[in-house]
Amino acid sequence: MSARAASRAVGRAAPRRSAPPYRAVVTDVDGTLTGADRRLDPKAMHAVRWLESRGIPVVLATGNVLPISLALHRSLGLSGPIVAENGGLIYRRVDGEDRVERLADRAVALAAFRSLRRAGLPVRRLFTDRWRETEVALEPNVSIRRVRRVLADRRVLVQSIGTGYAIHLMERGAGKLPALRRALAEIGLTLAECVVLGDGDNDVGMLRASGFVVSFA
Repeated sequence: MSARAASRAVGRAAPRRSAPPYRAVVTDVDGTLTGADRRLDPKAMHAVRWLESRGIPVVLATGNVLPISLALHRSLGLSGPIVAENGGLIYRRVDGEDRVERLADRAVALAAFRSLRRAGLPVRRLFTDRWRETEVALEPNVSIRRVRRVLADRRVLVQSIGTGYAIHLMERGAGKLPALRRALAEIGLTLAECVVLGDGDNDVGMLRASGFVVSFA
């Protein structure tokens, strides 16, 4: 779905009568602000800058590493916090200082990765995995079903991103939803007050908990 089609869908849909006014927008990045080729959609860029210019904070909730997320955040002029690494990290700028909170133990994900290799799966870590602090990201060269089957008895969450961008391993109990709730609480908001956009199974929790949801084919 294009950014224009998404905006039309939002414009046509009526909010629930009991819902509070929407005060922020939370968006995934790959497959949401970008197309399938992972290039930023100019219409999406314009949309988030338009929201910020009207005092509506835009929050990134992404599987990307923090360096990429922060560069995008600053380039677009966003004011909301960042949920990076699928909820493993929260970034905020408070009183002129950069603050990072880690919500998952990467040792759990690394142990799961080693288990996959011992099981004979030809899994490979993404190039950007060298910058990850709370999870392990794999190239999507192996079926996610095979990965989940091997790790079924471990305390690790296995998620796919969008249309085959990556497979992510993270300590169970972490994820975008709990991290986002924590990040929003710091700025006095709840998910019920947010419009949330996403496209992957790592987005399902935050989409279900939002006040208004936009998803994609």
